[in-house]
Amino acid sequence: MLLKPAAPGTGVIAGAVVRAIMELGGVKDVLTKVIGRTSNSINVAYATMEAVKIMRTPDEIRRLRGLDRKEA
Repeated sequence: MLLKPAAPGTGVIAGAVVRAIMELGGVKDVLTKVIGRTSNSINVAYATMEAVKIMRTPDEIRRLRGLDRKEA
């Protein structure tokens, strides 16, 4: 599952299951791609939820890289 931020105004570019989850979560602009073979909507929904769970904020990424706000 690939979730990528999109430019403002792009909207949710996703299949029906992923779109529903993103819109319920309040996500406005995102590009998504299911990688691999599956026609099972439940597996796609599960993979989407797992991808959202492991997402990091920009502050978390800076901290892991040892950068200050000014450096990034």
